[in-house]
Order: sequence, then C-alpha cells, then structure tokens
Amino acid sequence: MEEILHGRALGQLDRSSVGQHLHDADGTAVWMHQARRLFGDAVALSGLDLAVERGTVTVLLGPNGAGKTTALRVITGALPVQAGEVRVFGVDPAGPEGESVRRRCGVVAAKPSLYDRLSGRDNLRYAAELWDLGADAPIEESAARFGIVDALEQRVGSYSTGMKTRLALARAVLHDPELLLLDEPTSGLDPESSQAVLHLIDELAASGKTVVMCTHLLLEAEGLADQVVMMEEGAAAVSGAPAELVRRYWPTPSVLIETEDPRDVVRAGRVEGVLSVDGNGTSAATVSVDDLARVPDVVNALVADGVRVKRVVPVEPTLEQLYLRVRNGGVEP
Repeated sequence: MEEILHGRALGQLDRSSVGQHLHDADGTAVWMHQARRLFGDAVALSGLDLAVERGTVTVLLGPNGAGKTTALRVITGALPVQAGEVRVFGVDPAGPEGESVRRRCGVVAAKPSLYDRLSGRDNLRYAAELWDLGADAPIEESAARFGIVDALEQRVGSYSTGMKTRLALARAVLHDPELLLLDEPTSGLDPESSQAVLHLIDELAASGKTVVMCTHLLLEAEGLADQVVMMEEGAAAVSGAPAELVRRYWPTPSVLIETEDPRDVVRAGRVEGVLSVDGNGTSAATVSVDDLARVPDVVNALVADGVRVKRVVPVEPTLEQLYLRVRNGGVEP
C-alpha cells in the first residue's frame, strides 16, 4: 500500500484534477456503503459501512482477518471494491481522480517499507522528492515531531523497531496530508515506545488531521478514539462513539461504593432509585441506579444511617469489556 502511494507522487499527477469538487460539503472524509471485496473465494469485506468525519480519530477494531487492513487499502484506492461505493474527500479513490486522493493521504503500514541501507535522512529526502516537495521539504521538522532528529544520519538498518515506526510516521506526514491511515502502528513496540506513538497520533488529531487506525489491541483505542468500529468477517458489527456504545450496552448507570464495614454496603439497596447492589461479600459494591442523579441521595442516606463511606467511583466499562460484550451478543461474557 505504501509503495503504491509513494510511487504515484505529485510529480506524476495531473494537477488539474485537484479541484474544489474534492471538498465534500458535509465534512465527511471517508464514506463507504456496502463495500465488498473478495480475494478468490475468500471474503475480505462483506458489505462494510463506514463514515469518518474530518478531524476525528476512527479506530477499526477486530481480530486478525476481520478486514481492517483491506479497508485501509480500499480507502487509498490500492484495492478497488467489487460492489458497493467508496468516497474519500468526495471522490472514488480507485477511479480516474484517485491520484488526487492519495496526494492527501499519509500511510503507515503494519510493516513499513523503509530502505535499511540508507540513512533516516535519505529515506525522508527520497519521500520528499517523490512528493515533489523541493528543497524546502520539512525533513528536520517532521523528524523532530517524532523524536528522531538525532538518528537521522544513522543507517535505518541499525534502528530499533520503535525508531523505524517513528521514521515511518515522520515520512507519512512529510507532505502534510489531511488523512492518516495507520495499520497496527504500535505492532512490536515496547510499552514506552507504544505510548509515545499513541500520544503523537493524539497530537496529530488535535491539530486537525483525520486519522483512521486499525488494531486488534484494545488498549490502543482507549481514550484515543472519537469513533470505534468493531469489525467481524469484513463488516461493521457495531460502530459509534465509545461513550455512546457504553450507554447502548450498559443502559443502567452504576457506581462503586466502598464502605469501612463490608456489612454496611448492602444498605444502599434500601434507597429509592437503587436497582441492585452487587457486593460479592466485600467492602466495595457496584450499585446500579435508575439515574446518576440518585448517587448523592444514596451517599447521603448511607451517611445518615451511620455508614462510613470511603469511596464513590463511577463505573466506566473499558473498551475491552465493551468489545467482549458486543462479540457475546450484548450480554456479559
């Protein structure tokens, strides 16, 4: 996918094809409707619906083989769909104007294609030439953004996995693309490097870039995604903002209440609006209420009854819990 993107650089484009019609009116960067793609008899996409708003982070989740990487390749036009519709900035990326779409994309593959015998600087310089950026290509700035300025003169073959990923990210944003497509960007990284890369992705999104990232590591998407798309067998099983999905699958709000005496926590069940108390014999219980506005009443009632309340914490299901619940048909796994 990276080779196709870089091999069709600006110098090879018909500049007249880059027109105002590319700017769709509704602010949608990527739109797919019933996108379908097969490889022989194997179904990679089985009717994928996807809408990505500009300036947001969309995370495609799912097990290996769910169609995440195929979806990214379809977005760039590297793969045409065999049924359905795809529009990126209002244009079919696999059509005659697809080059103008790729001009506005930056791609980091799961295994970035870098030139190990060249230095980091030469890798970036070569990409800048492909994009026809000229002598003013922001090589230093791009490298600094990802913390690899000090390694630019080293051969890429000596880079660690984390450094190669940072170089690939620096290359992907060199031409200031509007849309970043990231395939497993933290694959093979140590925890520290992984967190650094995710932080940098968050910064890029905050600067107005649109990011589509696919992963099977749920912790990567936690706190990062504006939209989560859980894919299964080439289609979206469920999609939406994380908070919206939590409300959908956990419609009853809950809080964790911890009391000094484990026997006291069950008294919360006597308060109006409390639906259930799950204490499991410990001093902390999950208290489900019909409305979060009930929580102060619950705490006040416990204190008035002589209960020493130590802690009250909202119960916020993790993305992993949400993912498992979706895959389990909407019930607790």
